[in-house]
Amino acid sequence: MPTVLGFEGSANKIGVGVVRDGAVLANPRRTYVTPPGTGFLPGDTARHHRAVVLDLLQEALTEAGLTSQDIDCIAYTKGPGMGAPLVSVAVVARTVAQLWNKPLLGVNHCIGHIEMGRLITGATSPTVLYVSGGNTQVIAYSEHRYRIFGETIDIAVGNCLDRFARVLKISNDPSPGYNIEQMAKRGKKLVDLPYTVKGMDVSFSGILSFIERPCARIHAWVWSLSLAGDQSHLAQSDRADGTQRGLQGNMRLQEMMETMCQERGARLFATDERFCIDNGAMIAQAGWEMFRAGHRTPLSESGVTQRYRTDEVEVTWRD
Repeated sequence: MPTVLGFEGSANKIGVGVVRDGAVLANPRRTYVTPPGTGFLPGDTARHHRAVVLDLLQEALTEAGLTSQDIDCIAYTKGPGMGAPLVSVAVVARTVAQLWNKPLLGVNHCIGHIEMGRLITGATSPTVLYVSGGNTQVIAYSEHRYRIFGETIDIAVGNCLDRFARVLKISNDPSPGYNIEQMAKRGKKLVDLPYTVKGMDVSFSGILSFIERPCARIHAWVWSLSLAGDQSHLAQSDRADGTQRGLQGNMRLQEMMETMCQERGARLFATDERFCIDNGAMIAQAGWEMFRAGHRTPLSESGVTQRYRTDEVEVTWRD
């Protein structure tokens, strides 16, 4: 039963998780929150991560009731993500691995989400709707790869919502997306927005340009944008084959997906905010699967990459 410690720090959240044989032993995290109307810059985010990562490491070990001797492998997010935050956390992971004399594993961030979703929900082979700040993809496993059947052709819906939140100076605490979802509940009139679904791909750059114009009826616009994003994902997912769908985050989107799945004889699998928001345990879980399958990352190859596609990784731990 290998025990894997995972570091995640690809964006404004940093987490350290510990996983052993399908059990999450610890999963503390911190979020870098900026003032309303502002985003998080790579350098500032990296400084935040460096300031808290060692405390999180100790917290994770204490919560799990383990010492360094109990850890079999160190996993970290190799990408995709923001360059400076990725580097700041990778340096810590490499250092810890060398100090503790443990093997190192670079993990694809998106696959971390997938493997955590499979672990928590029990879905064996889901068609995954992966929606986050930097990614919008429909994914399914086939022949040792997580294949991307549809994705955004420009920006992700999370980035679209974040940009809109900055225009309206919506609070970033706990996250712009969450606060937009709460504001959307007070909307009553839909505004016709030009969202685009092309086959199984989606586009959000046009809708972003359209909504950045001044508007006094804020709740109507927030509701319309939020619903348009959900509807585009619904249409995108509906065109994917598969009887299971993994879904994370947004509660209304989950409700819409649940209805769609019931109408088509499919099952919906969804996680809660403990595991769908970026966290260290998801990197540890993907690392656990990789470690058991014989994967290792040599120190000479233990860098990071901002562009690391889900379908680049050979998934040797399945089948």
